[in-house]
Amino acid sequence: MRFPTPLVPGRLVQRYKRFLADVVLDTGEAVTAHCANPGAMLGLTAPGNRVWLSRSANAARKLPLSWELVEAEFGRGPELVGINTAHPNALVEEAIVDGTIAPLAGYATLRREVAYGKASRVDMMLTGEGRPPCYVEVKNVHLMRRPGLAEFPDSVTARGAKHLDELGDMVEAGHRAVMVFLIQYGGAERFALARDIDPAYGKAFDRARARGVEMLSFRCRLSPEAIVVERAVEIAE
Repeated sequence: MRFPTPLVPGRLVQRYKRFLADVVLDTGEAVTAHCANPGAMLGLTAPGNRVWLSRSANAARKLPLSWELVEAEFGRGPELVGINTAHPNALVEEAIVDGTIAPLAGYATLRREVAYGKASRVDMMLTGEGRPPCYVEVKNVHLMRRPGLAEFPDSVTARGAKHLDELGDMVEAGHRAVMVFLIQYGGAERFALARDIDPAYGKAFDRARARGVEMLSFRCRLSPEAIVVERAVEIAE
């Protein structure tokens, strides 16, 4: 996924009310940007962090700038992290189509936001002749508290636990179900659950895997020009 226009660099002043971020651009201009991330963003919101913003072509938007990347320190030097949770579905779709996510290759069709479960919509459904439908959920990962170890979630997510249970229901109905944890930084070597942050999500993960839900984790390569799904990461659970 390439950014359609050059990102605008600056320094973070503060993130507040979850969806707002004050930034001083390299030009010296102070702006407020939209933060499309409802999570806690632990370790990513320190004042002074280097950030990059995208500019919307929609002149009617109240906040034309959106926070895309932040430079963070996880113990091995500065690293770019993607914080925009609007991107993971498109990134995973792109990686399925180009064959990077090999376990999901070979399906004839891919549909987004398909109704299923209990008044839910699955991120993607893959279908192909002679194969059961495959239900795919995607979660954005940007928490790292130990060098090399990516973790999810960074806050309590009852909705995320519900998705895992619904994927398990799909398996029991004879379908295939896959959870993809997309890590939006390049230094991840392993993935694990942050069970101390949300024990209920950890239990839902265990239930889903026991019911046959497949768990995949992939990391990205990031630059101010593009984000690309790079390769699989071991799930250390």
